[in-house]
Amino acid sequence: MSAVSPPLGYTGGRAVGPGGLAGFNPGWIMVVAAVGLSLVGSYIISITEPSLAKRQIVYALLGMVAAAAACLPDHKLLSRSAWALYVISIILLVFVLIPGTPDWLVRPKNGARRWINLGVFEFQPSEIAKLALVLVLARWLRRPPTIARWRGFFAPFFIAAPLILLILIEPDLGTAMLFIPPVLAMLLVAGARKKHIATLILSVLVIAPITYPILRPHQRERVDALFAQFRGDDRYARDIGFQADRAMTLVGAGGVWGNDRDHAEALVRNNHLPEEHNDMIFAVICCRWGFVGGLGTWSLGLLYAGGAVICALSTRDPFSRLIATGIAAIVFTQIAINTGMTLGVLPVTGITLPFVSYGGSSMVSGWLATGIIFGLGLRKPRNLESLGGVR
Repeated sequence: MSAVSPPLGYTGGRAVGPGGLAGFNPGWIMVVAAVGLSLVGSYIISITEPSLAKRQIVYALLGMVAAAAACLPDHKLLSRSAWALYVISIILLVFVLIPGTPDWLVRPKNGARRWINLGVFEFQPSEIAKLALVLVLARWLRRPPTIARWRGFFAPFFIAAPLILLILIEPDLGTAMLFIPPVLAMLLVAGARKKHIATLILSVLVIAPITYPILRPHQRERVDALFAQFRGDDRYARDIGFQADRAMTLVGAGGVWGNDRDHAEALVRNNHLPEEHNDMIFAVICCRWGFVGGLGTWSLGLLYAGGAVICALSTRDPFSRLIATGIAAIVFTQIAINTGMTLGVLPVTGITLPFVSYGGSSMVSGWLATGIIFGLGLRKPRNLESLGGVR
């Protein structure tokens, strides 16, 4: 009989159950962080868009209701519904691409078809697709299908491929990129070989520059603008690089401690920052509260991702652990990309700041993910399966 490695969360003969240490559900850490981020976002949006701030509060409340509902399904029901949600996500992603769909239902924005108008808010199928991918991979990897070999290692990427391809067609390169980190993180936790993961990452870094010619014109221009900015060349500051230039100006205007509300509002309006309530909201945070505010927002984001990691570490159930890992990877990646493009170290890709940027679908899906992890921490599955166990 081959030796089996002790599962994550096993500490010298005593396992920490899904409820966490001393019965504490680590999901509460995520809830506290999500509430904090939601409040930050609503306040910052109110500086320039008071009406949207009120709607954002409503979205947050809807999200909390969705999170409460997401706590109800047990492990078995979540596992069984994973593939159904995956198929529904593909259908919705195809739907937004169907030519001739009325504009009142699928409203193109900046040449992209990503949203379905639900009346209350515009629903973005890619938000649910991220959650669907995490659930499907958690089901797939709970008893690893020979992921120690290259064939099994690449299987999760083939599962993610249809979602990524459809999102790229919208087009939405930024969101498509978000599907890779959770796959890698979940493979690592499931027991994939580190050398396989390292080899894949290095290969991507080598191949990435070669893909430049096949990018869309506006995507190439954004990359050009980023490198021109690094060289101190401001030729793009009035066209494709305008958004990044204005964002960095506002971040610098915030200094260490920021500005009072009226001054911050005047700065944002006079600099004409595009998407100040959405993609570039971190620039407004830094303008209002300075470096301290930006650091505080990052801390809340890390608290949320860290809470998900603690949830993963505090359970012996592979399915729960993998879900928490995937969601932590998505949230951390979104925060890193959003703040990176705001600070001018990454190209502008349209990635939102979780729970902070304006948007109903992103807010509700974020709270859904929170509720799922919280619910998994409330109950102990009957059959615990070690990630390294026998299939």
